[in-house]
Amino acid sequence: MTAGQVPATGSSQPLQLRAGLRRFPSRLPSMTMPDAPTPRARIAPIGLALLATASIAWGLNWPVSKALLLEWPPLSIRGGTGIVGALLLAGIAVWRGESLRVPRHQWLPLCILAALNVFGWMAFVGLSLLWLPAGEAAVVAFTMPVWAAGLAWLILGERLSGQRIVAMLMAFAGIAALMGGDGLAASEEKLPGIALALLGGFGFALGAVLAKKFGLSLPLMTSSAWQIGIGCVPVLLLGLIFESPHLSALTPLGLGMIAYVILIALCVAYVCWFAALKHLPASVAAIGTMAVPVIGVVSSAIALREPLGITQIAALAFTLAGVALATRG
Repeated sequence: MTAGQVPATGSSQPLQLRAGLRRFPSRLPSMTMPDAPTPRARIAPIGLALLATASIAWGLNWPVSKALLLEWPPLSIRGGTGIVGALLLAGIAVWRGESLRVPRHQWLPLCILAALNVFGWMAFVGLSLLWLPAGEAAVVAFTMPVWAAGLAWLILGERLSGQRIVAMLMAFAGIAALMGGDGLAASEEKLPGIALALLGGFGFALGAVLAKKFGLSLPLMTSSAWQIGIGCVPVLLLGLIFESPHLSALTPLGLGMIAYVILIALCVAYVCWFAALKHLPASVAAIGTMAVPVIGVVSSAIALREPLGITQIAALAFTLAGVALATRG
């Protein structure tokens, strides 16, 4: 080795040492710092307030809708009031400077949500009142949170625990109490109404879950107007085909109840519901609907003198207990 040469080990050892140090942390994973715990998402108070408003409006709408059947047929009531409500919301949207334009790629999800959240609910639940008292129809239809728990597991990947499975069984026990409380003959008479109310509740639950999945980017008033309008057009057409509505048959009280349906149960409640879905998880949004059958049963007992005996109380208790478990587990 000549005097001008540098030993080979003098240049390679520092490089090897630095490379080893770079690899050293990966060989000892136990020495790495643990990830910071993820804080739990807080429930937005505005979302809960919107949810409460929608629940109260829908709860009081049950005796109103039942009383309206004495003056107008169900599909004509639901479809006609829905069209007027949609036009009113569209006018408010334009007045606020919102565009009613729907992007082409959002038409399909918009129509799907309108079919589930509006058409199915309006048509099936409205027809169920022909066979069921308003309070019982409210209890059956608002098993919706139980359906939402299962659908959220399938579609959104939310956990379906054993507690929620028990909750579904409890809700079905409540429905069984409604079906069997007045004897087999009465149960057979109520069966079409129970089936229609269940179908409407299931569709509404599916619509709530898909609303979270689709995430429409439309302004709130615009989205509400389109969904209510699209969903109510076929309801009104079916009413005009199979029913014979006459404006002259409406009394001043009937006109007042129709005003409530349009302004409160449709415009205010649906806008609050769609807004709540933007602020809350789907499972939390379902919790708010637990108040609807309670308000429906109590207000129907007061306004329509519907029975509120041991059978109805037991059905209400089992159903609401099941719903509570489904949305907590």
